[in-house]
Amino acid sequence: MLAKRIIPCLDIKDGRTVKGVHFKNLRDAGDPVALAHRYAEAGADELVFLDISATEQGRKTLADLVLAVAQAIDIPFTVGGGIASVADAHRVLKNGADKVVINSAAVKYPGLINALAAEFGNQCVVVAIDAKQINGRWTVHLVGGKEPTDRELMDWAVEVEQRGAGEILFTSMDHDGTQDGFACSALATLSKRVSLPLIASGGAGTLDHFVDVFQKGKADAALAASVFHFGQIDLPTLKQYLIQHQLPIRI
Repeated sequence: MLAKRIIPCLDIKDGRTVKGVHFKNLRDAGDPVALAHRYAEAGADELVFLDISATEQGRKTLADLVLAVAQAIDIPFTVGGGIASVADAHRVLKNGADKVVINSAAVKYPGLINALAAEFGNQCVVVAIDAKQINGRWTVHLVGGKEPTDRELMDWAVEVEQRGAGEILFTSMDHDGTQDGFACSALATLSKRVSLPLIASGGAGTLDHFVDVFQKGKADAALAASVFHFGQIDLPTLKQYLIQHQLPIRI
């Protein structure tokens, strides 16, 4: 069995790491380069960097900051935010990213998934899906959760796989920042619909939530921000706890 991955997430706005609840009420969480270095030293399996205001502001990802973070770590590094073309992806990969995340651009221009997979390989392409339940339906949202679409989570995930993505990063907007646990039921259903590795995001609050997301949610990786940024959970303790629950974890 492949090792389960623990992935801290740096949500970046105006060059700083931020975190909110339900994608709103953002508060400062520190310097992204310092946090990245700390997480790499503490045993994070990967790091995700999301420039959360790039799409809304109609600009490109902060390439210089990507480079600074990449130089501070020695673990796989995934970057997203404002990536809307093969050229955009090439720019962040050249600056040290190992993988790129696309979200809004993937929904608006689905062929971009195919193009990125053809140019860089499937393993380099992560499609993020932000969704919330509306009248019992998991509705996909864009632009940092501000723009609902007519896309449904499960159907869109299937298309994402068919178009050549290497991974899916699913964030439950209903669970984001609540620290009440991941959307394990939706994740378990998603794992039956697609064969891609699933990164779960939204809701981490306790050690048991990470156990649940792997055992009940069938996720391949768990991404979290608040509990790491504000010192509620440290990575070595979390990894030891998961090992105690017979989960395959890298130390």
